[in-house]
Amino acid sequence: MPDKSYKRAPAADFVLPFDLPDVGLRGRLVRLEAAATQALGAHALPERAGRMAGEMLALSAILGTSLKLDGRLTIQTKSDGPLDLVTADYYGAQHGRPIGLRGYGQLDTARFATLDPNAGFDTLVGDGMLAITIEPRAGGQTYQGVVELNPAGIAASAEHYFSQSEQLPTVLKLAAAPLYLPGRKEPTWRAGGIMLQATPDGAGEGGDDWERLSGFLATVEDMELLDTELAAERLLWRLFHEDETRVLPFERVEFRCGCDTGRIATVLKSYPMKERQGLADPDGMIRARCEFCGKVHEVDPKALDAAPDEDGDDEA
Repeated sequence: MPDKSYKRAPAADFVLPFDLPDVGLRGRLVRLEAAATQALGAHALPERAGRMAGEMLALSAILGTSLKLDGRLTIQTKSDGPLDLVTADYYGAQHGRPIGLRGYGQLDTARFATLDPNAGFDTLVGDGMLAITIEPRAGGQTYQGVVELNPAGIAASAEHYFSQSEQLPTVLKLAAAPLYLPGRKEPTWRAGGIMLQATPDGAGEGGDDWERLSGFLATVEDMELLDTELAAERLLWRLFHEDETRVLPFERVEFRCGCDTGRIATVLKSYPMKERQGLADPDGMIRARCEFCGKVHEVDPKALDAAPDEDGDDEA
């Protein structure tokens, strides 16, 4: 009998956990729109590069919530292709604020311009590594896992990470795409993803249930992950209606950036005065632009010597 107290997931900007208890599997479904648009709008990238940055945002939401992390999780690629760095930060919910995400991509535009229009992930990114860093908010040690990038994409690279670090069978599908609306010059970005994973005491890789259900997940189309008119619960029913599926309360997601003028001023105070003067604009102010949100922070060098240290937000 349906649980009348259950509240359906919204159209976008959520993470929806689910379990398949009879077969020892669990998962996460994420769909982003406002959070992805704000994150990717701060530093415009060509569509192919933007799609990868959007996938990283979706992946960070999946991983952060699956770890039930109270703190920050950072996913970063570092490679030798034109898109040589992509990073996404996940911030756990706190003090009434929902989960926060931000992201950034660094592109060599000259090298990118020489690529074949049909070049794939392996050419765009090249050889490199995927690093996942977990920083608990209070107590506990910072952990970092590093794996080689899989030429098949970000999802395949993350699956490799799970097989090495968690040793849990995991399958992922990720997607991102821009949506151009009439009368708007800049696109709305959507990103989505779904993960299916064996629980520690659940189905092992190679088992009949795992092969059957991970095969279902492989059939998910990008549009199904990104379509805000397709209810998340309906998508899960399409995939897993043959098995008992328990859908848990969704978690909201928003864009969040922890950049802070006070922290920048504290760093600048450690510079010799002559170096600070070299950083200033003609009007004497030092300006630093946050690559994640686009905010320009202004610091008056004259005030640095007199001002006490300022403690910033712990999310930078």
